[in-house]
Amino acid sequence: MTEHVLVTGAAGRIGRAVLAHLADHGVAATALVLADPGGLTARHVVVGDAADPATVRKALHGVDAVIHLAAIPTPEHNTPQEVFGTNTMATLTVLEEAGHAGIHHACLASSYGVTGLPWSVTDAHPPYLPVDEAMPSQVSDPYGLSKQADELIAQMAARRHEMSVVCLRYPFVGDQERLAARARQLRQNPAAGAAELWTYLDVRDAARAALLALAVPGPGAHAVHLCAPDTLSQQPTSDLIARFHPGVELRAAISGRQAAIRTTAAEKLLGFVPEWLFEL
Repeated sequence: MTEHVLVTGAAGRIGRAVLAHLADHGVAATALVLADPGGLTARHVVVGDAADPATVRKALHGVDAVIHLAAIPTPEHNTPQEVFGTNTMATLTVLEEAGHAGIHHACLASSYGVTGLPWSVTDAHPPYLPVDEAMPSQVSDPYGLSKQADELIAQMAARRHEMSVVCLRYPFVGDQERLAARARQLRQNPAAGAAELWTYLDVRDAARAALLALAVPGPGAHAVHLCAPDTLSQQPTSDLIARFHPGVELRAAISGRQAAIRTTAAEKLLGFVPEWLFEL
């Protein structure tokens, strides 16, 4: 049973929710952050860069599992070199140091962005729907590429250190206030959600999934999609698909506001079913 977790990127949106969830379940946490904002619900706070081996070794003291969330979260405000280099070096460093420390359970924040649909330089469409883990990627941005590389690093670490590493492909994540703002945006401009298929996940469910991932036996690496079972749009999903992704092959019926991302792999691997749904 997990007793003490290192959480990188602990001051971020998901990181804070993870700290709260760990505290609610009596699990100690060490927070690794670039700057201490104060008020983090962690036993220890280590300030430094997740790409620095010495900092990570210090943060891993007394830890028996890792939830790695530290990353530049979009490709929009940094150079391609900064986005790709920062994200992948942090992931490599955290998993390599964790492996050398004898830690056998880790969870990584991957992203729906590995599909290549968000931030695409072209008018990209999924080759089929619902999206699943086998769908070919169309990545044309450095953030999506960094998350693809993170998943490959996870596979390497699983083999190299006999670890269990679970990569959670998060969609748009937020608290109820952020989800409400997103829903208002999509009501006014449904095209704004086409790349993400209008999907979402409450940040509390994002945190729940991360802790569940630490219970997956190893060695082995896994990547799974997560999202709520419905969308943030009031319109039927099939109507939105017909309008914004015309001609895309439908491999399963999609009814009502049902999300067009298949999450059965997460349910089977983690026993994860979203609990916090947004009411339109």
